[in-house]
Amino acid sequence: MLKFGLVTLGCDKNTVDSERYLADLVAHGAEPVQDLRDADVVVVNTCGFIDAAKAESIEAIVEAARLKDEGSCKAVFAIGCMVERHKDELLEALPEVDVFLGNSETDRLLPELVERGLIGGSLVEHPGVRLFSGDVAHVRYLKISEGCDHGCAFCAIPLMRGKHRSFALEELVREAQLLEAQGAREINLVAQDLAHYGRDRRDGNALPELLEALVRETSIPWIRNMYLYSTGITPRLLEVIAANPRIVRWLDTPMQHGSDAVLARMRRPERQKTIRERLARYREIVPDLAVRTSVIVGFPGETEDDFAILCDFLEEMQFDRVGVFTYSPQEGTRAWAMDDDVADSIKQERKEHIEELQRAITAERYERFLGRDARVLVERRGDAPDVWVARAPWQADDIDGLMHVTVPDALRSTRIVPGAFVDVQVDHVVDDYDFAATLRGVVDAPASATLVKPSRQLPLVGVNGGTAGSFGR
Repeated sequence: MLKFGLVTLGCDKNTVDSERYLADLVAHGAEPVQDLRDADVVVVNTCGFIDAAKAESIEAIVEAARLKDEGSCKAVFAIGCMVERHKDELLEALPEVDVFLGNSETDRLLPELVERGLIGGSLVEHPGVRLFSGDVAHVRYLKISEGCDHGCAFCAIPLMRGKHRSFALEELVREAQLLEAQGAREINLVAQDLAHYGRDRRDGNALPELLEALVRETSIPWIRNMYLYSTGITPRLLEVIAANPRIVRWLDTPMQHGSDAVLARMRRPERQKTIRERLARYREIVPDLAVRTSVIVGFPGETEDDFAILCDFLEEMQFDRVGVFTYSPQEGTRAWAMDDDVADSIKQERKEHIEELQRAITAERYERFLGRDARVLVERRGDAPDVWVARAPWQADDIDGLMHVTVPDALRSTRIVPGAFVDVQVDHVVDDYDFAATLRGVVDAPASATLVKPSRQLPLVGVNGGTAGSFGR
Protein backbone atom coordinates (compact mmCIF):
# COMPACT_ATOMS: atom_id res chain seq x y z
CA MET A 1 0.00 0.00 0.00
CA LEU A 2 1.34 3.41 -0.96
CA LYS A 3 1.96 5.74 1.99
CA PHE A 4 1.83 9.40 1.10
CA GLY A 5 2.27 12.75 2.81
CA LEU A 6 0.53 15.91 1.67
CA VAL A 7 1.87 19.40 2.43
CA THR A 8 -0.53 22.27 1.75
CA LEU A 9 0.75 25.83 1.45
CA GLY A 10 -1.09 29.08 0.83
CA CYS A 11 -4.75 29.97 1.05
CA ASP A 12 -7.90 28.09 1.98
CA LYS A 13 -8.65 27.44 -1.69
CA ASN A 14 -5.50 25.30 -1.74
CA THR A 15 -6.78 23.47 1.33
CA VAL A 16 -9.95 22.55 -0.58
CA ASP A 17 -7.87 21.33 -3.53
CA SER A 18 -5.69 19.21 -1.24
CA GLU A 19 -8.74 17.60 0.36
CA ARG A 20 -9.87 16.56 -3.13
CA TYR A 21 -6.45 15.06 -3.94
CA LEU A 22 -6.50 13.31 -0.58
CA ALA A 23 -9.87 11.71 -1.30
CA ASP A 24 -8.76 10.55 -4.77
CA LEU A 25 -5.56 8.99 -3.44
CA VAL A 26 -7.35 7.17 -0.61
CA ALA A 27 -9.96 5.97 -3.12
CA HIS A 28 -7.16 4.20 -5.00
CA GLY A 29 -5.80 2.42 -1.96
CA ALA A 30 -3.20 4.90 -0.70
CA GLU A 31 -2.69 5.57 3.01
CA PRO A 32 -2.03 9.10 4.32
CA VAL A 33 0.70 9.49 6.96
CA GLN A 34 1.30 12.27 9.45
CA ASP A 35 5.10 12.02 9.55
CA LEU A 36 6.56 12.63 6.10
CA ARG A 37 9.57 10.48 6.96
CA ASP A 38 7.24 7.48 6.67
CA ALA A 39 5.88 8.48 3.26
CA ASP A 40 6.63 6.69 -0.01
CA VAL A 41 5.46 9.78 -1.92
CA VAL A 42 5.33 13.40 -0.78
CA VAL A 43 3.00 15.82 -2.56
CA VAL A 44 3.59 19.54 -2.02
CA ASN A 45 0.67 21.77 -3.02
CA THR A 46 2.45 25.10 -3.65
CA CYS A 47 1.48 28.76 -3.42
CA GLY A 48 2.79 31.40 -5.83
CA PHE A 49 0.88 34.44 -4.59
CA ILE A 50 3.81 36.64 -3.54
CA ASP A 51 7.59 36.22 -3.23
CA ALA A 52 7.42 35.13 0.42
CA ALA A 53 4.90 32.41 -0.51
CA LYS A 54 7.12 31.20 -3.36
CA ALA A 55 10.11 31.03 -1.02
CA GLU A 56 8.09 29.00 1.47
CA SER A 57 6.96 26.64 -1.29
CA ILE A 58 10.50 26.11 -2.56
CA GLU A 59 11.73 25.44 0.97
CA ALA A 60 9.01 22.85 1.48
CA ILE A 61 9.84 21.15 -1.84
CA VAL A 62 13.56 21.01 -1.00
CA GLU A 63 12.83 19.63 2.48
CA ALA A 64 10.58 16.97 0.97
CA ALA A 65 13.23 16.02 -1.60
CA ARG A 66 15.77 15.44 1.18
CA LEU A 67 13.56 12.62 2.42
CA LYS A 68 14.49 10.65 -0.69
CA ASP A 69 17.91 10.25 0.93
CA GLU A 70 16.94 10.36 4.60
CA GLY A 71 13.57 8.58 4.68
CA SER A 72 11.51 6.07 2.77
CA CYS A 73 10.42 8.55 0.11
CA LYS A 74 10.53 7.27 -3.48
CA ALA A 75 9.09 10.30 -5.28
CA VAL A 76 8.26 13.98 -4.72
CA PHE A 77 5.44 15.70 -6.59
CA ALA A 78 5.18 19.50 -6.66
CA ILE A 79 1.78 20.76 -7.79
CA GLY A 80 -0.39 23.86 -7.77
CA CYS A 81 -0.11 27.61 -8.22
CA MET A 82 3.63 28.22 -8.16
CA VAL A 83 4.22 25.34 -10.55
CA GLU A 84 1.59 26.72 -12.94
CA ARG A 85 3.56 29.98 -13.23
CA HIS A 86 7.17 28.79 -12.99
CA LYS A 87 7.27 25.20 -14.20
CA ASP A 88 10.18 25.61 -16.63
CA GLU A 89 12.37 27.36 -14.08
CA LEU A 90 11.51 24.78 -11.41
CA LEU A 91 12.31 21.88 -13.71
CA GLU A 92 15.79 23.33 -14.23
CA ALA A 93 16.38 24.39 -10.62
CA LEU A 94 15.01 21.32 -8.80
CA PRO A 95 15.94 18.16 -10.71
CA GLU A 96 15.43 16.12 -7.52
CA VAL A 97 11.66 16.61 -7.89
CA ASP A 98 10.06 13.79 -9.86
CA VAL A 99 6.90 15.46 -11.16
CA PHE A 100 5.73 19.07 -11.54
CA LEU A 101 2.01 19.64 -12.19
CA GLY A 102 0.45 23.08 -12.50
CA ASN A 103 -3.17 23.85 -11.66
CA SER A 104 -4.20 23.03 -15.22
CA GLU A 105 -2.54 19.58 -14.98
CA THR A 106 -3.55 18.25 -11.58
CA ASP A 107 -5.82 15.68 -13.21
CA ARG A 108 -2.49 14.01 -14.06
CA LEU A 109 -1.62 13.32 -10.39
CA LEU A 110 -3.16 9.82 -10.25
CA PRO A 111 -2.06 8.78 -13.77
CA GLU A 112 1.53 9.79 -12.98
CA LEU A 113 1.48 7.67 -9.83
CA VAL A 114 -0.02 4.73 -11.74
CA GLU A 115 2.54 5.00 -14.56
CA ARG A 116 5.37 4.85 -11.99
CA GLY A 117 3.84 1.75 -10.41
CA LEU A 118 3.38 3.58 -7.11
CA ILE A 119 -0.38 3.12 -6.88
CA GLY A 120 -3.02 0.84 -8.35
CA GLY A 121 -5.20 2.12 -11.14
CA SER A 122 -8.44 0.58 -9.89
CA LEU A 123 -10.86 2.27 -7.54
CA VAL A 124 -11.02 0.69 -4.09
CA GLU A 125 -13.77 2.65 -2.36
CA HIS A 126 -14.23 6.38 -2.79
CA PRO A 127 -14.61 8.22 0.53
CA GLY A 128 -16.47 11.14 -1.05
CA VAL A 129 -15.55 14.35 -2.79
CA ARG A 130 -13.15 15.48 -0.06
CA LEU A 131 -11.36 14.18 3.03
CA PHE A 132 -10.67 16.42 6.00
CA SER A 133 -7.14 17.83 6.19
CA GLY A 134 -7.42 20.85 8.48
CA ASP A 135 -6.87 21.69 12.13
CA VAL A 136 -10.38 21.15 13.53
CA ALA A 137 -13.01 19.01 11.86
CA HIS A 138 -15.90 21.34 12.58
CA VAL A 139 -14.48 24.23 10.49
CA ARG A 140 -14.49 23.58 6.73
CA TYR A 141 -14.09 25.52 3.48
CA LEU A 142 -16.29 25.35 0.39
CA LYS A 143 -14.78 26.69 -2.84
CA ILE A 144 -17.63 27.93 -5.02
CA SER A 145 -15.70 29.08 -8.08
CA GLU A 146 -12.25 28.98 -9.61
CA GLY A 147 -10.15 31.67 -11.28
CA CYS A 148 -10.68 35.40 -11.67
CA ASP A 149 -11.71 37.84 -14.40
CA HIS A 150 -10.65 41.00 -12.56
CA GLY A 151 -7.67 42.90 -13.97
CA CYS A 152 -5.95 44.26 -10.86
CA ALA A 153 -2.49 45.45 -11.87
CA PHE A 154 -0.66 43.78 -8.96
CA CYS A 155 -2.30 40.33 -9.00
CA ALA A 156 -1.01 37.17 -10.66
CA ILE A 157 -3.90 34.94 -9.61
CA PRO A 158 -5.50 34.89 -13.10
CA LEU A 159 -2.13 33.65 -14.40
CA MET A 160 -2.21 30.77 -11.90
CA ARG A 161 -5.91 29.96 -11.66
CA GLY A 162 -7.23 31.05 -15.06
CA LYS A 163 -10.52 32.74 -15.91
CA HIS A 164 -13.46 32.71 -13.52
CA ARG A 165 -15.59 29.53 -13.55
CA SER A 166 -18.50 29.00 -11.17
CA PHE A 167 -19.38 25.52 -9.93
CA ALA A 168 -22.97 24.33 -10.28
CA LEU A 169 -25.24 25.22 -7.36
CA GLU A 170 -26.52 21.66 -6.90
CA GLU A 171 -22.94 20.32 -6.77
CA LEU A 172 -22.01 22.84 -4.09
CA VAL A 173 -25.06 21.95 -2.03
CA ARG A 174 -24.15 18.25 -2.22
CA GLU A 175 -20.58 19.04 -1.19
CA ALA A 176 -21.80 21.13 1.74
CA GLN A 177 -24.02 18.23 2.81
CA LEU A 178 -20.96 15.96 2.72
CA LEU A 179 -19.02 18.42 4.87
CA GLU A 180 -21.91 18.50 7.31
CA ALA A 181 -21.92 14.70 7.46
CA GLN A 182 -18.19 14.84 8.22
CA GLY A 183 -18.86 17.10 11.21
CA ALA A 184 -18.80 20.64 9.82
CA ARG A 185 -20.38 23.20 12.13
CA GLU A 186 -19.12 26.17 10.11
CA ILE A 187 -18.48 26.39 6.40
CA ASN A 188 -16.51 29.26 4.94
CA LEU A 189 -17.34 30.06 1.31
CA VAL A 190 -14.14 30.88 -0.59
CA ALA A 191 -13.27 32.05 -4.10
CA GLN A 192 -11.23 34.82 -5.67
CA ASP A 193 -14.46 36.83 -5.64
CA LEU A 194 -17.55 35.25 -4.10
CA ALA A 195 -19.73 38.06 -5.41
CA HIS A 196 -18.90 37.06 -9.00
CA TYR A 197 -20.50 33.64 -8.46
CA GLY A 198 -22.92 32.49 -11.15
CA ARG A 199 -22.42 35.25 -13.70
CA ASP A 200 -20.71 32.89 -16.15
CA ARG A 201 -23.30 30.10 -15.83
CA ARG A 202 -26.31 32.25 -16.73
CA ASP A 203 -28.72 29.88 -14.98
CA GLY A 204 -30.31 32.48 -12.72
CA ASN A 205 -28.26 31.45 -9.69
CA ALA A 206 -25.96 33.98 -8.05
CA LEU A 207 -24.50 34.19 -4.56
CA PRO A 208 -27.83 35.06 -2.87
CA GLU A 209 -29.48 31.98 -4.41
CA LEU A 210 -26.55 29.77 -3.35
CA LEU A 211 -26.73 31.06 0.23
CA GLU A 212 -30.47 30.46 0.38
CA ALA A 213 -29.99 26.92 -0.97
CA LEU A 214 -27.30 26.17 1.64
CA VAL A 215 -29.58 27.42 4.41
CA ARG A 216 -32.49 25.40 3.03
CA GLU A 217 -30.67 22.16 2.22
CA THR A 218 -28.25 21.86 5.14
CA SER A 219 -28.38 22.36 8.90
CA ILE A 220 -24.86 23.82 9.20
CA PRO A 221 -25.14 26.47 11.94
CA TRP A 222 -22.65 29.00 10.55
CA ILE A 223 -22.15 29.97 6.90
CA ARG A 224 -19.49 32.63 6.30
CA ASN A 225 -18.68 34.67 3.16
CA MET A 226 -14.98 35.25 2.61
CA TYR A 227 -13.58 37.70 0.04
CA LEU A 228 -16.11 39.64 -2.03
CA TYR A 229 -15.40 42.58 -4.31
CA SER A 230 -17.56 45.48 -3.19
CA THR A 231 -18.94 45.94 -6.71
CA GLY A 232 -20.85 42.66 -6.36
CA ILE A 233 -22.22 43.18 -2.85
CA THR A 234 -25.77 44.02 -3.86
CA PRO A 235 -28.74 45.06 -1.70
CA ARG A 236 -30.27 41.64 -2.49
CA LEU A 237 -27.18 39.86 -1.11
CA LEU A 238 -27.18 42.03 2.01
CA GLU A 239 -30.87 41.36 2.55
CA VAL A 240 -30.28 37.59 2.36
CA ILE A 241 -27.53 37.90 4.97
CA ALA A 242 -29.72 40.06 7.21
CA ALA A 243 -32.69 37.67 6.94
CA ASN A 244 -30.83 34.43 7.74
CA PRO A 245 -29.27 34.14 11.22
CA ARG A 246 -27.20 31.15 10.11
CA ILE A 247 -25.32 33.37 7.65
CA VAL A 248 -22.93 35.15 9.98
CA ARG A 249 -22.91 38.94 9.85
CA TRP A 250 -19.34 39.24 8.61
CA LEU A 251 -17.87 40.28 5.26
CA ASP A 252 -14.34 40.27 3.89
CA THR A 253 -14.12 42.83 1.08
CA PRO A 254 -10.70 43.98 -0.20
CA MET A 255 -10.19 47.74 -0.46
CA GLN A 256 -6.43 47.62 -1.24
CA HIS A 257 -5.88 51.37 -0.77
CA GLY A 258 -7.52 54.64 0.23
CA SER A 259 -5.90 57.00 -2.27
CA ASP A 260 -7.83 57.40 -5.51
CA ALA A 261 -4.56 57.91 -7.40
CA VAL A 262 -3.14 54.62 -6.16
CA LEU A 263 -6.43 52.80 -6.71
CA ALA A 264 -6.40 53.99 -10.33
CA ARG A 265 -2.85 52.72 -10.88
CA MET A 266 -3.86 49.42 -9.26
CA ARG A 267 -6.73 49.18 -11.78
CA ARG A 268 -9.21 48.81 -8.93
CA PRO A 269 -12.87 49.62 -9.68
CA GLU A 270 -13.55 51.47 -6.38
CA ARG A 271 -12.71 55.00 -5.29
CA GLN A 272 -13.05 56.67 -1.90
CA LYS A 273 -16.56 57.87 -2.67
CA THR A 274 -17.86 54.44 -3.70
CA ILE A 275 -16.13 52.67 -0.80
CA ARG A 276 -17.63 55.14 1.66
CA GLU A 277 -21.14 54.82 0.20
CA ARG A 278 -21.04 51.02 0.02
CA LEU A 279 -19.77 50.54 3.54
CA ALA A 280 -22.55 52.78 4.85
CA ARG A 281 -25.09 50.69 2.90
CA TYR A 282 -23.70 47.42 4.29
CA ARG A 283 -24.04 48.66 7.85
CA GLU A 284 -27.49 50.08 7.25
CA ILE A 285 -28.98 46.89 5.77
CA VAL A 286 -27.14 44.43 8.07
CA PRO A 287 -26.99 45.82 11.62
CA ASP A 288 -23.97 44.78 13.66
CA LEU A 289 -22.13 43.63 10.54
CA ALA A 290 -18.38 43.04 11.01
CA VAL A 291 -16.39 44.12 7.95
CA ARG A 292 -12.80 43.07 7.26
CA THR A 293 -10.67 44.48 4.46
CA SER A 294 -7.13 44.27 3.12
CA VAL A 295 -4.69 46.91 1.91
CA ILE A 296 -1.37 46.97 0.07
CA VAL A 297 1.34 49.47 0.99
CA GLY A 298 4.30 50.41 -1.15
CA PHE A 299 2.61 50.04 -4.53
CA PRO A 300 4.65 51.77 -7.29
CA GLY A 301 4.26 55.54 -7.08
CA GLU A 302 2.77 55.53 -3.55
CA THR A 303 3.85 58.85 -2.04
CA GLU A 304 3.87 59.99 1.58
CA ASP A 305 0.69 61.91 0.79
CA ASP A 306 -0.95 58.76 -0.64
CA PHE A 307 -0.02 56.86 2.49
CA ALA A 308 -1.38 59.62 4.73
CA ILE A 309 -4.65 59.53 2.76
CA LEU A 310 -4.84 55.76 3.32
CA CYS A 311 -4.33 56.17 7.07
CA ASP A 312 -6.94 58.92 7.31
CA PHE A 313 -9.41 56.86 5.30
CA LEU A 314 -8.97 53.82 7.53
CA GLU A 315 -9.66 55.97 10.57
CA GLU A 316 -12.81 57.29 8.88
CA MET A 317 -14.11 53.90 7.69
CA GLN A 318 -13.58 52.08 11.00
CA PHE A 319 -13.21 48.55 9.62
CA ASP A 320 -13.32 45.82 12.24
CA ARG A 321 -10.14 44.20 10.98
CA VAL A 322 -7.57 44.99 8.28
CA GLY A 323 -4.96 42.73 6.71
CA VAL A 324 -1.86 44.58 5.48
CA PHE A 325 0.50 43.41 2.73
CA THR A 326 3.65 45.01 1.36
CA TYR A 327 3.70 45.24 -2.44
CA SER A 328 5.67 42.50 -4.17
CA PRO A 329 6.14 42.80 -7.96
CA GLN A 330 4.93 39.72 -9.82
CA GLU A 331 6.16 38.84 -13.28
CA GLY A 332 3.42 38.86 -15.91
CA THR A 333 1.22 41.42 -14.15
CA ARG A 334 0.58 44.94 -15.41
CA ALA A 335 2.43 46.37 -12.43
CA TRP A 336 5.55 44.37 -13.34
CA ALA A 337 6.48 47.07 -15.86
CA MET A 338 6.16 49.83 -13.25
CA ASP A 339 9.17 51.11 -11.36
CA ASP A 340 9.13 49.50 -7.91
CA ASP A 341 10.17 52.83 -6.42
CA VAL A 342 9.22 52.42 -2.76
CA ALA A 343 12.10 51.02 -0.73
CA ASP A 344 11.50 47.76 1.12
CA SER A 345 12.35 49.45 4.42
CA ILE A 346 9.69 52.10 3.79
CA LYS A 347 7.15 49.43 2.80
CA GLN A 348 7.79 47.65 6.09
CA GLU A 349 7.54 50.89 8.09
CA ARG A 350 4.22 51.71 6.44
CA LYS A 351 2.93 48.18 7.06
CA GLU A 352 3.80 48.40 10.76
CA HIS A 353 2.23 51.86 11.01
CA ILE A 354 -1.05 50.59 9.52
CA GLU A 355 -1.01 47.59 11.84
CA GLU A 356 -0.64 49.82 14.91
CA LEU A 357 -3.28 52.23 13.64
CA GLN A 358 -5.74 49.42 12.99
CA ARG A 359 -4.96 47.77 16.31
CA ALA A 360 -6.32 50.87 18.04
CA ILE A 361 -9.34 51.05 15.72
CA THR A 362 -10.17 47.38 16.26
CA ALA A 363 -9.85 47.68 20.04
CA GLU A 364 -12.26 50.62 19.97
CA ARG A 365 -14.67 48.84 17.62
CA TYR A 366 -14.66 45.76 19.84
CA GLU A 367 -15.76 47.73 22.88
CA ARG A 368 -19.31 47.65 21.52
CA PHE A 369 -19.49 43.95 22.36
CA LEU A 370 -18.58 44.32 26.02
CA GLY A 371 -21.29 43.30 28.47
CA ARG A 372 -23.31 41.67 25.73
CA ASP A 373 -24.32 38.05 25.36
CA ALA A 374 -22.97 36.17 22.34
CA ARG A 375 -23.24 32.69 20.89
CA VAL A 376 -19.79 31.34 20.11
CA LEU A 377 -18.26 28.24 18.51
CA VAL A 378 -15.88 26.24 20.72
CA GLU A 379 -12.53 25.45 19.10
CA ARG A 380 -10.44 23.70 21.77
CA ARG A 381 -9.47 23.60 25.42
CA GLY A 382 -7.57 26.59 26.75
CA ASP A 383 -4.35 26.57 28.74
CA ALA A 384 -6.21 26.57 32.06
CA PRO A 385 -8.54 23.68 33.03
CA ASP A 386 -11.57 25.97 33.36
CA VAL A 387 -11.02 27.85 30.08
CA TRP A 388 -12.14 27.02 26.54
CA VAL A 389 -11.08 28.78 23.34
CA ALA A 390 -13.91 29.79 21.03
CA ARG A 391 -14.83 32.23 18.25
CA ALA A 392 -17.67 34.70 17.96
CA PRO A 393 -19.51 35.34 14.67
CA TRP A 394 -17.33 38.41 14.07
CA GLN A 395 -14.13 36.32 14.35
CA ALA A 396 -13.22 34.32 11.24
CA ASP A 397 -11.11 31.18 11.50
CA ASP A 398 -7.37 31.79 11.87
CA ILE A 399 -7.41 35.56 11.16
CA ASP A 400 -9.69 37.44 13.55
CA GLY A 401 -8.67 36.58 17.08
CA LEU A 402 -10.28 34.33 19.68
CA MET A 403 -12.71 34.25 22.59
CA HIS A 404 -11.31 32.86 25.87
CA VAL A 405 -14.29 31.47 27.78
CA THR A 406 -14.07 30.85 31.53
CA VAL A 407 -16.39 28.20 32.97
CA PRO A 408 -17.79 29.33 36.35
CA ASP A 409 -17.88 26.91 39.27
CA ALA A 410 -21.63 26.34 38.91
CA LEU A 411 -21.14 25.01 35.35
CA ARG A 412 -17.99 22.92 35.84
CA SER A 413 -19.90 19.68 35.18
CA THR A 414 -21.26 20.95 31.85
CA ARG A 415 -20.19 18.87 28.85
CA ILE A 416 -18.23 21.01 26.40
CA VAL A 417 -16.49 19.71 23.27
CA PRO A 418 -14.89 21.29 20.20
CA GLY A 419 -17.66 22.13 17.76
CA ALA A 420 -20.17 23.00 20.46
CA PHE A 421 -22.07 26.27 20.44
CA VAL A 422 -22.23 27.99 23.81
CA ASP A 423 -23.69 31.23 25.11
CA VAL A 424 -21.31 33.60 26.86
CA GLN A 425 -21.20 37.04 28.36
CA VAL A 426 -18.43 39.09 26.75
CA ASP A 427 -16.38 40.60 29.60
CA HIS A 428 -13.43 42.49 28.12
CA VAL A 429 -11.00 42.84 25.21
CA VAL A 430 -7.63 41.08 25.54
CA ASP A 431 -4.57 42.40 23.70
CA ASP A 432 -6.80 44.45 21.37
CA TYR A 433 -7.87 41.48 19.22
CA ASP A 434 -9.10 38.73 21.58
CA PHE A 435 -11.90 38.62 24.15
CA ALA A 436 -12.44 37.19 27.61
CA ALA A 437 -15.92 35.87 28.36
CA THR A 438 -17.89 33.89 30.94
CA LEU A 439 -19.87 30.78 30.04
CA ARG A 440 -23.64 31.05 30.47
CA GLY A 441 -24.55 27.64 29.06
CA VAL A 442 -24.18 25.09 26.27
CA VAL A 443 -26.65 25.53 23.43
CA ASP A 444 -25.77 22.73 21.06
CA ALA A 445 -22.97 20.15 21.13
CA PRO A 446 -22.12 17.45 18.57
CA ALA A 447 -22.38 13.83 19.72
CA SER A 448 -18.64 13.45 19.13
CA ALA A 449 -15.86 15.82 18.25
CA THR A 450 -12.55 15.47 16.47
CA LEU A 451 -9.77 17.72 17.63
CA VAL A 452 -6.52 17.63 15.70
CA LYS A 453 -3.62 19.47 17.26
CA PRO A 454 -2.33 21.85 14.57
CA SER A 455 1.28 21.63 13.48
CA ARG A 456 3.03 24.11 11.20
CA GLN A 457 6.48 22.53 11.28
CA LEU A 458 8.00 21.54 7.96
CA PRO A 459 8.76 19.03 6.67
CA LEU A 460 6.78 17.05 9.26
CA VAL A 461 3.40 18.40 8.24
CA GLY A 462 1.14 15.59 7.10
CA VAL A 463 -2.47 15.41 6.02
CA ASN A 464 -3.73 16.51 9.41
CA GLY A 465 -1.11 19.16 9.94
CA GLY A 466 -3.02 22.14 8.63
CA THR A 467 -1.76 24.73 6.20
CA ALA A 468 1.60 26.40 6.55
CA GLY A 469 0.91 30.01 5.73
CA SER A 470 -2.11 31.96 4.61
CA PHE A 471 -0.83 33.89 1.62
CA GLY A 472 -3.62 34.98 -0.67
CA ARG A 473 -6.35 34.61 1.88
